Amino acid sequence: MQRSGFFPNASFYIGPQVEPPLSHTGFIILSIIMAIFTGPAIILNATVIIVSLMYKQLRQPLNYALVNMAVTDLGTAMTGGVLSVVNNAQGYFSLGRTGCVMEGFAVSVFGITSLCTVALIAVERMFVVCKPLGQIIFQKKHAVGGIALSWLWSLTWNLPPLFGWGRYELEGVGTSCAPDWHNRDPHNISYILTYFAVCFAVPFAIILASYTKLTWTLHQVSKMACVEGGAVAKAEMKVASMVILMVLTFLISWLPYAGLAMLVVYNPDVEIHPLVGTVPVYLAKSSTVYNPMIYIYLNKQFRRFAVPFLLCGKEPWLGDEASENATTVETAANKSDPNKVSPT
Repeated sequence: MQRSGFFPNASFYIGPQVEPPLSHTGFIILSIIMAIFTGPAIILNATVIIVSLMYKQLRQPLNYALVNMAVTDLGTAMTGGVLSVVNNAQGYFSLGRTGCVMEGFAVSVFGITSLCTVALIAVERMFVVCKPLGQIIFQKKHAVGGIALSWLWSLTWNLPPLFGWGRYELEGVGTSCAPDWHNRDPHNISYILTYFAVCFAVPFAIILASYTKLTWTLHQVSKMACVEGGAVAKAEMKVASMVILMVLTFLISWLPYAGLAMLVVYNPDVEIHPLVGTVPVYLAKSSTVYNPMIYIYLNKQFRRFAVPFLLCGKEPWLGDEASENATTVETAANKSDPNKVSPT
């Protein structure tokens, strides 16, 4: 690959055809697609952070990981998302070699920390529900420790390219940077294989193990408990649905990216069109939109404060929640007085 002569200050590498990988229209379309993901990601994640600072009710240990994920996703959107929009609009990466390294490092740190935070949330939920260590109360020190570990883990495996083990390079159509999957040097290949194992395989294994334990525990409880109206069974189904949704979005966001990287490592001679190589990148960055929707805006506690903030004080679900609460009170009253006949 050779450096382009058209943009002397660009980290833009072109093939032997001496042509950009896409037409100007193609780059503009990619810029628009990235903007569609980036705009909502910035708004949703910034809202989570703001309402967490505004309302003390949200500053509970179990919510720390959710806020940390909002911070990392906002960082990914602000660095990788905004820069991708700008560079695609220009049709090349305009920040030079230093800018490429800085962007690749920043996006990788935020992205892997977010991925680790997803695993952390799974572990926290499993410990709170299943109590594998007995009646240990989940406290602030546990939440802070988990968050610190996720950042430390990400930094540990994203710093080596800055010191010679691996490197950050342009990816896809050449408008964003990431760890170099294409370099055939054994030194670089060893880094990529290690990176895949500790930054994708390990978090995914933790997520699967935690949610499997969680759903199994709920299933056992539903079998033993005789609750009127099947409340435990309903709770089990709701959690199971959420687990499936979380695992699927994780796989949709990260599996194509990891799979393509491993394909290139194991078969360096494979020919992949730059546009095909860009699709997994965009899927991974799209997680900055999925995450707040799934983990936060489906959380009643966060939704209670975040939605009115976004809608300037309007609360569209207030009536539904009031109706649900009234039904719960009525059911409890009927249970306390078995001789009372409810109206038909």
